[in-house]
Amino acid sequence: QVQLVESGGGLVQPGGSLRLSCAASGFTFSTYVMSWYRQAPGKEREFVAAVDTSGHTVYADSVKGRFTISRDNAKKTVYLKMNSLKPEDTAVYYCKARLLQTNHWGQGTPVTVSS
Repeated sequence: QVQLVESGGGLVQPGGSLRLSCAASGFTFSTYVMSWYRQAPGKEREFVAAVDTSGHTVYADSVKGRFTISRDNAKKTVYLKMNSLKPEDTAVYYCKARLLQTNHWGQGTPVTVSS
């Protein structure tokens, strides 16, 4: 049974940091491209960052230089370190695993950036 379980979300002040984790099970983690997406209230889900099986990363322009995605294949976990958070980063953050046409999604973890 495929599972992706996100954690690490919460309330943080502008300028603060959080680290999100996504623990995977039920599939061969190391062969999947892992991504983070987010969905703000009233908006569509958008891409945040991805890391491929070789460790290459790509970021949305809105988070470039502030967020860092990484993966630990031994722990079957992908991380998103978020620095210099802004109110516009407020959203539910979702983890996604992709292999060819197969996609698996987590249930999401909420992040609120507010003073």
